[in-house]
Amino acid sequence: MKRKWSWFQAGLIASFTALAAFMSLPILFIFNHAFKPQNELFLFPPRFLVQNPTLRSFELLFLHASNATVPFTRYLFNSLLVAALALAGVILVSTMAAYALGKYRFHFKALIMSLITLSLMFAPETVGIPRYLIISGIGINDTYFGHLLPLLASPVAVFLLIGFISQIPDELLEAAKIDGASHALIFARIVVPLSAPAIATIAILTFQAVWGDIETSTLFMQEETMRTLAFYVNSLINGLQNSVAGQNMAAAAGLLLFLPNLIIFLIFQKRVLETMVHSGIK
Repeated sequence: MKRKWSWFQAGLIASFTALAAFMSLPILFIFNHAFKPQNELFLFPPRFLVQNPTLRSFELLFLHASNATVPFTRYLFNSLLVAALALAGVILVSTMAAYALGKYRFHFKALIMSLITLSLMFAPETVGIPRYLIISGIGINDTYFGHLLPLLASPVAVFLLIGFISQIPDELLEAAKIDGASHALIFARIVVPLSAPAIATIAILTFQAVWGDIETSTLFMQEETMRTLAFYVNSLINGLQNSVAGQNMAAAAGLLLFLPNLIIFLIFQKRVLETMVHSGIK
């Protein structure tokens, strides 16, 4: 039996489809811009879609990177390693903190919750100097741990997970305790699986923040070999702003920096929607 749609439903679907198409235009532009030849980059009036796609921009980018003091692969390796460590660290620390704050009572819990909420109000620039003093004070400049430490405390991740984990029924946890399960087993076998949608959302937010972060490489890393791909691309784009010949390289670099964010989002987008519409009950 075919389902009949009302005019309102059809109009709503058409409106959201048009809105989705409009919102995807920047992504389409990034891809087209990276494959434009030199002459199409400065056409007037400008063309949105590429007419003669080419890989010349990427060839010039890798040729420019191969002539640099530090190879392009080193920046890429640093970014991948830091992103992987940050994802694992933020998810582990935030999930454990949210489990304790969402399911247990202890002294100063209200104060800790207030501090987490208060920390959401601070812009990253306001904590730049304290972070630098801490990183320098403990002597972890020019190390991967120097990249990782400022990222481990994620108020957004903890705040999101507290709301999700607090909805897991206490009866479910009590039943596990009666069966002899330890706190670690309850956390690993019950809390983490039921929090998978929220964890996926945190993974996306954390990866986007880490992958595009240039503050850590700028402030804490003096050795070029310890800096990330985002720092290299940002330096390259800034250096080519007034160079007509380098605009195609900047477009290719921008696409390479954007592509991993898009892939991570496409992989976890279903989980993100579940975070919005589901509770912790399965």
